[in-house]
Amino acid sequence: MSDPHAYDPRFALTAVDDPPLTETGVMLMGLDAERLLAGLGMAALADDPAQVALTVDRAKHGVELRLTFDALVEAGVVRWREARTALDALGGAGAPPASLRKTWERTLAMLDDCDLGAVGPATAAHLAACWLRHQEVDQRAAERGAPQGE
Repeated sequence: MSDPHAYDPRFALTAVDDPPLTETGVMLMGLDAERLLAGLGMAALADDPAQVALTVDRAKHGVELRLTFDALVEAGVVRWREARTALDALGGAGAPPASLRKTWERTLAMLDDCDLGAVGPATAAHLAACWLRHQEVDQRAAERGAPQGE
């Protein structure tokens, strides 16, 4: 590196011994709330975070699937609303540390303490990302209206 003052630690690569889900989390944090909700909806069907992200991207870009992007978002909104009470019971997201990767790891650990039922890796990844961006996700879920039957 020619200029040591130009180094920006926000873009540092992950350590080789970090769990693969950490980098998935960094990628998920770059998605908009609607895609996060669609991913959460898809996770109920196929709980592999990489496959979920690819399927959501395909749906977003119009690749023909059995489920539409809107259907995935709606399923994600339902799952988000189910999980929200358990997440709120932990007392909020707290102040984020400087490192996105540390924030991600802390959030995944927090999910272990929640009463969320059976949660596979894709569901955990998308719930963590939704929780870290809960203001946007809550707003997007509210735009979808009240759940059926309310």
